[in-house]
Amino acid sequence: MSFLMQNIEDLKAMLPQLQTLEPQVDAAAAAIAGSLLAGGKLLAAGNGGSAADASHLTTEFVCRYHKNRKPYAALSLATHGGDLTAIGNDYAFDDIFSRQVEAFGRKGDVLTAFTTSGQSENIRRALIAASESGLTSIAFLGKDGGRCAGLADIELIVSSTITARIQEGHKLLLHTICEMVEVDLQKADK
Repeated sequence: MSFLMQNIEDLKAMLPQLQTLEPQVDAAAAAIAGSLLAGGKLLAAGNGGSAADASHLTTEFVCRYHKNRKPYAALSLATHGGDLTAIGNDYAFDDIFSRQVEAFGRKGDVLTAFTTSGQSENIRRALIAASESGLTSIAFLGKDGGRCAGLADIELIVSSTITARIQEGHKLLLHTICEMVEVDLQKADK
């Protein structure tokens, strides 16, 4: 079997389990829409490819997803080089996101955290900081959720063991949530 055909088969095997996440997707969309419409912020964090997913998510709210509408406050915590390197140097790499959650997060805001392994210590600490600061947290996790399982208010666990399939599952969930939230944001613009 070719690489492409194997990847398609792996993806087809993973997709049905995403259907079981519909209640969590609904809850995540409601939390994000509720926060943004109340004047809150969406914060997002992740490492590597998950950092790109965090940035992708926040861009969809600062700019737009499908339709023109006003911008909303959304901030990727993985994109501020000065903050990341200072915190990593002066404290620890494990604190790069939790310090920013403490700095930027306010009660009523939402943190979305991405980790395909569920093992990222800096994501684990960010989820704890979000809880302590009164933020609603949404965790995009992989495998069995790892050490981050049980720390978020809403968990979207893609239980594949293949990192690329987990990322693809996260991307589908992310886009679905964006589409759902945009409907509520557009209603508010009218």
